[in-house]
Amino acid sequence: MKTALTIAGSDPTCGAGVQLDIKVFQRIGVHGLSVVTSITSQNTTGVKSVHPVDTGTVVEQLDVLIEDIRVDALKTGMLYSSATVEAVSAVLKGAGLGNIVVDPVMASSSGMPLVEEGAVERMIEVLFPLATVVTPNIYEASLLSGMKIEDTDTLCEAAKKIKSFGPDAVVITGGHFPPSGDDTVVDLYHDGTDSICFDSERIPGEYHGTGCAFTSALTAYLSVGEPPPVASRKAKEFVTAAVRKASKIGMGMGILGV
Repeated sequence: MKTALTIAGSDPTCGAGVQLDIKVFQRIGVHGLSVVTSITSQNTTGVKSVHPVDTGTVVEQLDVLIEDIRVDALKTGMLYSSATVEAVSAVLKGAGLGNIVVDPVMASSSGMPLVEEGAVERMIEVLFPLATVVTPNIYEASLLSGMKIEDTDTLCEAAKKIKSFGPDAVVITGGHFPPSGDDTVVDLYHDGTDSICFDSERIPGEYHGTGCAFTSALTAYLSVGEPPPVASRKAKEFVTAAVRKASKIGMGMGILGV
């Protein structure tokens, strides 16, 4: 059986983080592995607090997994600290792991910072060059590229800038960007040669964990041998279907139907 690993934070709602990632892996038919980088206190209305796991414990979790189990693909989510970014990158590089998806998590939907100062810069320097695909949302892509993304031209320029940091490909997810109109969501895939837009219907409402679901689905599809453009398209289709089946279990955002 193929395996997929998530290196990310814990979410007690199971609507994001490692809990959602594992649900997505199982839904797609691969065995899920997890390394927990932080424990959050959150619900559907927002993140209340973040409690990072110390870097040594994160590395120990990762080391014992990869010395025993073949990892066919992996994703990183919330790493939080510069020390953890550096340590995880060193382990991944030393082990020669491939099919790496990097979700450059910076803040929650409610605005809570999910990364300490300086960690994003270290991510760009040591983790992005190892990545098969980096998956920023519009907000993250704007910060990473230093560009204000207002239309498809600036979306493409931002993707090119992020690609220059070393990943094989970039997908900018467009949940908050409707260049084709309010009824359409556009994701942009760019690998230095091809730029491909994936369109989908915009479904009204606010939904928890869409970025996590996209990256975990992308990781799962890479683990079974799909090339990055195909895996990216299938991941978008997976998330769109999950949003359509979302449930309102709390007072805040909907939980995806995974």
